[in-house]
Amino acid sequence: MKKIFLILIASSFIISCDNLEKLNTNVKDPSDVPGEALFTSAQKALVDQMVNTNVNNNIFRLINQDWTEVTYTDESNYDLITRTIPEQHWQFLYKDVLKDLDQAAINIENTPSLPTDNPTVKQNKLAIIEVLNVYTYSILVETFGDVPYSEALNIDIKKPKYDDGLTIYKDLISRLNTAISKLNNSAGSFGQNDRIYIGDVSKWSKFANTLKLKMGLVISDIPSETVLATATVSSAAPLVFASNADSAKLTYLTATPNTNPLYIDLVASGRSDFVPTNTLIDYMNSQNDPRRARYFDDNMDDPSTPGIDYIGGENGVENSFPNLTHITSTIQAPDYPGAILDYSEAEFLLAEAAERSMYGTPADAEGHYNAGVTASILDWGGTVAEASIYLSRNDIAYTTAAGTWRQKIGIQSWVALYNIGFEGWTSWRRMDSPMLLPPPDAVSGIPVRFTYPIIEQTLNGTSYQNASAAIGGDAVETKLFWDVN
Repeated sequence: MKKIFLILIASSFIISCDNLEKLNTNVKDPSDVPGEALFTSAQKALVDQMVNTNVNNNIFRLINQDWTEVTYTDESNYDLITRTIPEQHWQFLYKDVLKDLDQAAINIENTPSLPTDNPTVKQNKLAIIEVLNVYTYSILVETFGDVPYSEALNIDIKKPKYDDGLTIYKDLISRLNTAISKLNNSAGSFGQNDRIYIGDVSKWSKFANTLKLKMGLVISDIPSETVLATATVSSAAPLVFASNADSAKLTYLTATPNTNPLYIDLVASGRSDFVPTNTLIDYMNSQNDPRRARYFDDNMDDPSTPGIDYIGGENGVENSFPNLTHITSTIQAPDYPGAILDYSEAEFLLAEAAERSMYGTPADAEGHYNAGVTASILDWGGTVAEASIYLSRNDIAYTTAAGTWRQKIGIQSWVALYNIGFEGWTSWRRMDSPMLLPPPDAVSGIPVRFTYPIIEQTLNGTSYQNASAAIGGDAVETKLFWDVN
């Protein structure tokens, strides 16, 4: 009996040891997750970060003076430190986007192919992942300048070096060229796992070329990069977005956690933190812009301002939410698509390329400018007739509007990119238009970059110090390598 008892104890111990071993198995190991699922996760994390308005993560609409805050005005006054906004932006892009994209590519590459599989499908998936890698790294460089790149995703390197921003950018253009050459429109890709284009490779090709067009123009003011910039722009321009149907917009759902972050920030939160600025509304009022009825909710009926029903808040100070125009309810719907790059921007970029004689001649700029304005109005639910009336104004028409081509294209791009905050910020930094003024209590000038995350100073101090010195100082007013005007 004693012997049987000991055997039972031993058996129990063996079973228990086996169970303990199972506890050491990481059932959530990314290497066991389908690459397609990781791609979907990375794609959503990317768009979430680029479109949300949570002041812990994304304040580009505030920097652009599209919106301002009502009660808590720190971020409208460019306080990036209290809420560690640069750190959130940095971590979302590196940890939640680039790392998942990297693992997605590894898993897809290592997934055995069936005899019936079309090998071009796998090639397309890997090329699309690479396009999103390039896009994400370009955002990091355009935000911070020098950033970890060559050592960024190596888990064995705890303190990665920061690579030179221009060197990274040129390498990204090369990588993008390679990825574009591997996209094959005759085969599929991610299907429903792709929440932007539902696997349509031809649209990914247009996205990649539109991104390439933008990147070529970003470096176009650098004297040493004229040849590369021109080659990049001229090769991309004929292949970019051709209509609003091509714009890169992620499809959100009506149920959490898959809603547009704007719904969470503006509706589900139960808060009333933001109103449009008078900077934007006053300009649009002066032009009788038909997009006002789509950008804003006309909740005003002020007899002291006949004919003007849109009144914006003063930037950087406390504002009365009930007494000002509100953000349109349209973009607050849970399933409102999240855009990161659109057709109107492509046309404004083509207008700039024409003025620089990189694609066509300056005489072609007017057509692209008109197409950019029209695309924006149509995308927001306006009509061709409204666009024609708007463009017929002497102060809007390309040939009669005041200012240089930079100012004309810059201000219309600023208006059109109202709900694509990062692209609006980059356009404003490149074109220096419109003329924006810091609010009275601003803690700095209008940011032209983000400062590096504070945590980098602590955990990666040497690399941080080297990068700060290389770019000319870790300040929001430090212009990046491409911002030379």
